[in-house]
Amino acid sequence: MSLFTKIIRKEIPSCKVGAGELWYAFLDINPRRAGHTLVVPVEEKQRLAELSAESRAALMEGVADAQRRLGKVFDTQDFTVVLHDGPLAGQEVPHVHIHVMPRTSGDGGRCAGMAAFPDAPPIGSVEPDFAALGALSEKLQAA
Repeated sequence: MSLFTKIIRKEIPSCKVGAGELWYAFLDINPRRAGHTLVVPVEEKQRLAELSAESRAALMEGVADAQRRLGKVFDTQDFTVVLHDGPLAGQEVPHVHIHVMPRTSGDGGRCAGMAAFPDAPPIGSVEPDFAALGALSEKLQAA
């Protein structure tokens, strides 16, 4: 049983942000900034693709609910929303969870996606390789 399932079952305390029948949102105990919220499905699966379609849809409703609540409190409509889907992607608890962080001017945060690959060339500094992109696109559509 995962840490998050224990939180959902109230076996471990949490600071609730919101909840639905198939999801639960609570404040991260190691926040990157004030309001850093985790939204988790009740269904315990490690990867997003393993969740039922119903749980995936409900999880996104939970994210939107958390954004609405955080937006009111932090007076913002901007959020960093992050999913680490598996251990190689940085997932530390083997239970799907989405990080929702309110963003405000001067909050010190950066773009999470770009920070994950610090050695990549800056956006716009390299001409796109449309041949390689097209070949990959064909492979992905055929998969």
